[in-house]
Amino acid sequence: MSTIEFNQQILTYRKALEYFAFSLTMNDEDAKDLVQDTYMKAIAYKDKFREATNLKAWLYTIMKNTFINNYRRNVKSKTIIDQSEDLYYLNNAKESKDRNPSSIFNNKEITSSVNDLQDEYRIPFKMHNEGYKYKEIADYLQLPIGTVKSRIFLARRKLMDVLSDYNPN
Repeated sequence: MSTIEFNQQILTYRKALEYFAFSLTMNDEDAKDLVQDTYMKAIAYKDKFREATNLKAWLYTIMKNTFINNYRRNVKSKTIIDQSEDLYYLNNAKESKDRNPSSIFNNKEITSSVNDLQDEYRIPFKMHNEGYKYKEIADYLQLPIGTVKSRIFLARRKLMDVLSDYNPN
């Protein structure tokens, strides 16, 4: 396949790649950047593509890996390395954040609102918030995964209604 044919074929997947990029980033500008990075890598590594394989899947793999690598790079760049005696800065950051009176009040109000939810919504919501996967929650509660997702969604809706003062819009 010639370079021109290859470029024309990858351009046919633009809409699908934009949609996939947005589902990963949840931001229009970041999604556009991710699509552009994907195209640049696809063109740069055209020789790695085997013609008898699925081009769309190959592009999706490039995009997913690029997104993961960018995410890891961003997390690593935000890591604070504290070389002070007794790790003063790392230990101090959490304390100073918790000392703000309005933060304490807001945290109590949000926690109270979550705890006021009915058990059928509160338990899956809290588990999901603590980092459990949908499948793990479903297995623990012995519910179908769709029910778990629905309850978490409804819990979020109820909390958005109750805590509407915190909505920036």
